[in-house]
Amino acid sequence: MEQQENHVDRERFSCWICVDLLKDPVTTVCGHSFCKSCINTHWDKEEERGSYSCPQCRQTFTPRPVLEKNTMLADSLEELKKTGLQASPADHCYAGPEDVACDVCTGRKLKALKSCLNCLASYCEKHLQPHLQSAALKKHKLVKPSEKLQENNCSRHDEVMKMFCRTDQQCICDLCSVEEHKDHDTVSAAAERTERQRELGLRRQTIQQRVQDTEKDVKLLPQEEEAVNGSADKAVEDSEEILTEMIPLLEKRSSDVKQQIRSQQETEVSRVRELQERLEQELTELKRKDHELKQLSDTEDHNQLLHNYPSLSPLSGSTHSSSFRIRPLRDFEDVTAAVSQVRGQLQDILNETETEILQIVSQVDVLLREPEPETRADFLRYSQEITLDPNTANTELLLSEGNRKLTCMREDQSYSAHPDRFTYWNQVLSGESLTGRCYWEVEMKVELGGLGVSVAVTYKNISRAGESRDGLFGHNYNSWSLYCYRNRYVFYYDSFMTPVSGPVSSRVGVYLDHSAGVLSFYSVSDAMTLLHRVQTTFTRPLYAGVWVCCPRSTAEFCKPK
Repeated sequence: MEQQENHVDRERFSCWICVDLLKDPVTTVCGHSFCKSCINTHWDKEEERGSYSCPQCRQTFTPRPVLEKNTMLADSLEELKKTGLQASPADHCYAGPEDVACDVCTGRKLKALKSCLNCLASYCEKHLQPHLQSAALKKHKLVKPSEKLQENNCSRHDEVMKMFCRTDQQCICDLCSVEEHKDHDTVSAAAERTERQRELGLRRQTIQQRVQDTEKDVKLLPQEEEAVNGSADKAVEDSEEILTEMIPLLEKRSSDVKQQIRSQQETEVSRVRELQERLEQELTELKRKDHELKQLSDTEDHNQLLHNYPSLSPLSGSTHSSSFRIRPLRDFEDVTAAVSQVRGQLQDILNETETEILQIVSQVDVLLREPEPETRADFLRYSQEITLDPNTANTELLLSEGNRKLTCMREDQSYSAHPDRFTYWNQVLSGESLTGRCYWEVEMKVELGGLGVSVAVTYKNISRAGESRDGLFGHNYNSWSLYCYRNRYVFYYDSFMTPVSGPVSSRVGVYLDHSAGVLSFYSVSDAMTLLHRVQTTFTRPLYAGVWVCCPRSTAEFCKPK
């Protein structure tokens, strides 16, 4: 009965806004009472609207009413507090949709303060007291409030699961451990927790170490960005300066050619004028002679003609050659043709070097590299389709299968002449230049008694003509080659031979990471076996190459899968 009276009093003396006992009560014009701070906050929000309403009866007031303290209510509250009336819990103490509610509270439930793993129940501060005061209950395991307590109960035996089956990797109760899990590897859940806790600690250490490493990298990245910007700016400045230096050189060459042409022009014009002067003198002399002869010829006196004829001076020979009259008028056209040829060669050089420069620029990579591939599937992610360039193939090599396969023949093939062709060594290059990360495979077939096949990579400027070994893969600074014989491998670079051990296979894989300077050769079968690895610095784009010597032996660049 006393509780009901307190409940009625609590409702009568509660603020309608905060639903708690009135504090500093004030009354509005309509007669309803509120905490002074609550009603002022409510009306502050309505100030922009220009009218003020009672939160309880919705009556509207204009202007904002002056609040008067409700002295009678304030005095009554003081008297009631002395008789035991207490403020109700604030709203934030009650359990909301996302909170764990006390399992003991009736009506509106309070938030749970702890959950008991033994009782499988959650308790608010009031109902938790027995667990804090009773000697028996103090032994229970209290944890943060949890809604998943029933998951700790065995669905088969309705017992708390205190055991862990390592065989089935699941929590079990005591009855489970002697029944269906009887012969399994079981331990207490606490023991398993300790082991898992240790593993979690190790994983956390790994993660924390990675966090530290990553934080260091994050701090270094602004410096790396500054370094990249500085390097790029310097490259632009230096490149512009170098290329700009070529302009005066071309202007000087143009001036030299112009001066040489003008000098030769003066020489030739002087020769022409000198010849013209001699010819005019000769012409005058010839006309005089002709007139003299005509006069003598017209003499009617026979004796006079015969008398004067011996005194005629003989006709001198011509002092010039008339060949210039039939020579085609070419003059300085050959000079123009020569300059045009130089221009074409210069354009070819600029185009080629521009491509190489752009490829080198595109390879700039300042960030951490991905790890190298390990499995064949990893390598195949970087597959590069390779086709062979017919203009580079030695005439004893027959290309087929879309220029992916070559066969060594006994007779020459009908290739047209080309400056890129290997004239002595039975070699051929790929049509594609290789940069970045690339992987390709070569399937080989060597005839009995054959010398084998050489799988190579090379710069484009490898020698093509003549019998010199400087044009043979692996015997110069421009190429790297793995010679694959029937029962062994040998690696060559700059004529230096390195024996290679590994399982012999008819298929060789080649992995290139151009910017990292990595070149690796693999024996390809069920597994990838590294045969030889090169670590260097590649300065220009590379090309794939193959050498096949024995007739009917073949090498085929496999299609990427």
